Amino acid sequence: MRPVYDTWNLGYKSIFGALRQFETCRFSIRLPKEIVPDFPPVMVLFRTGFKERFLPMNVSAHEEDCTVYSCEYNARYSDVHYYYFSYTSGGLRHYIKKINCHEGADAEGDLFQLTVYSKDYSTPDLLKGGIMYQIFPDRFCKSGKEHKNVPEDRVLREDWGGTPYYRPDEHGHVWNNDYFGGDLAGIQSKLPYLADLGVTCIYLNPIFEAHENHRYNTADYMKVDPLLGTNEDFAQLCREAKKLGISVILDGVFSHTGSDSVYFNKSGRYPEPGAFQSKESKYFDWYSFIDYPSVYEAWWGIDTLPNVNENNEDYTRFICGEEGVIRYWLSKGAAGFRLDVADELPDKFICNLRKAVKGFSKEKILIGEVWEDASNKESYGIKRRYLLGDQLDSVMNYPFREAIISFMKGGSPRDLIYSVMTILENYPKPTIDVLMNFVSTHDIERAINRLGGEYCGDKDKDWMAERWLNSDQYSYGKNLLKAAMALQFFLPGVPCIYYGDEAGLQGYKDPFNRRCYPWGYEDTELIEYVRELGRVRKSIPNMKSGRTYFVLNDRQLIDDRVIAFTREGTQKDYIFFVNRSGSTVKMSPIPELLERFSGFEAYIGGFDGRTLTVPPYGYSIITAKFEG
Repeated sequence: MRPVYDTWNLGYKSIFGALRQFETCRFSIRLPKEIVPDFPPVMVLFRTGFKERFLPMNVSAHEEDCTVYSCEYNARYSDVHYYYFSYTSGGLRHYIKKINCHEGADAEGDLFQLTVYSKDYSTPDLLKGGIMYQIFPDRFCKSGKEHKNVPEDRVLREDWGGTPYYRPDEHGHVWNNDYFGGDLAGIQSKLPYLADLGVTCIYLNPIFEAHENHRYNTADYMKVDPLLGTNEDFAQLCREAKKLGISVILDGVFSHTGSDSVYFNKSGRYPEPGAFQSKESKYFDWYSFIDYPSVYEAWWGIDTLPNVNENNEDYTRFICGEEGVIRYWLSKGAAGFRLDVADELPDKFICNLRKAVKGFSKEKILIGEVWEDASNKESYGIKRRYLLGDQLDSVMNYPFREAIISFMKGGSPRDLIYSVMTILENYPKPTIDVLMNFVSTHDIERAINRLGGEYCGDKDKDWMAERWLNSDQYSYGKNLLKAAMALQFFLPGVPCIYYGDEAGLQGYKDPFNRRCYPWGYEDTELIEYVRELGRVRKSIPNMKSGRTYFVLNDRQLIDDRVIAFTREGTQKDYIFFVNRSGSTVKMSPIPELLERFSGFEAYIGGFDGRTLTVPPYGYSIITAKFEG
């Protein structure tokens, strides 16, 4: 028997996923013929803080075993809506709510979500269909170029690839003051390497002057850190990258500054009085002091990272104004910004950031760091509106990352499908096209360690510091990484390679996930595999916008070692099969297994028209036409 309701089926909900404002969607439920409602069923829909709306559902069709009731809704308001269905039979009230992620049933369940985004919401084309590459600037490539005005209190290391300092001092503080010397000129020298990987966008962790190697404690927003180079070096990097079809995105850290900065100046490094030194400082109102000057609001209580009042008019003007930080770096060639800790930035400030970015050019991009489902995220008691059209273009896609890693480590295919489809259903299509998909970042252990190594969640930094995968662990982790990266490259969004992942670079949590790129010691076989993924991705036109759905769905799993999904196109669909196991998987007969498709052809991998072969830890691709 068919479900009462199913959000993945266009026969129940005429538009999959989020709706554009003023778009009309048809909703249908199917009740068994023996159920005769006392009154027409209703769809009950509401937004947080607003009253419920009751939409009558009329009989739209009689099918063999059920009666179909339908209604239409024209989405007038850009917001996150919630809904369910209700009917009365024999005097008893029934509620149809969500079970199994997408189906509706007369049972205890959850509300369905309907995201409605602004009619004017669009996202830049610069990322669509491309590949990102994340670089932690101090650890990628050292040019050897001499740099001037480098502060003397830095430890300049000569042991490229050594273990980063991590032990605290007698006061429990880790200073992060050791530098390996990676710089902008070094990145520029490796642009041909990145282009050969298929990279179309570089995302740089912070490059502004700061006095710790991670540079998330900004000291001067208007200057490149002297150890990385100069502002002109950045502009030159952007110009040279553009020649190879590569854009450059900067990390914007705007929720806090460093205490050792032009603005706070707790260490007295700078000649002009900062907020810590004088209440007369022009920066004083940027910060919130509890007991001046020594007690102040700080990011997660870390006193080297004093919080700023983002909506202070002077601070907002400094960051977002006509001559502010955003426009300055965009004018130097930046393609946009990734916003650090976006959930700690007020809505008003994010809106102002968007105005600054889009006021410069609509083709500049704004990406937020959000770890959860960004469509319904709440932070500090506030329902966020990141993806409704007046704030972010995209977010870091942590839900995909966790789903991919869990599947590779033996999790249920159904869990992967549900996790991926929930994001695809909740996010606006313009967002999905530029989602930042990754399996590693600077904030989490590298995927090869998570996949092949020991669990590190209960381990201290001494354990992590010199913990290397043995040969068996490395081989296993590498194989699972290859399969994970196939999903990363072929699912909707934009794959983002964390520097060194493609070379087999290892590392547990911060700072060991930030080791130096292993030039001269790369895993060349893994690099060639990632190049191949890039070439395949580029060869498939559907990667820019094609809708995804899973073809071996949660009720018809043929082999739980393989996950299969499409990228839909106007001419034909591409169907991807990814094998997480160490065994070759043969699937047959494909025409019967995928009975709603026709015109099967091999694209990559073994396929003879009936039997598909998927290699160990690998992927195969066929094309076909969806017949509905």
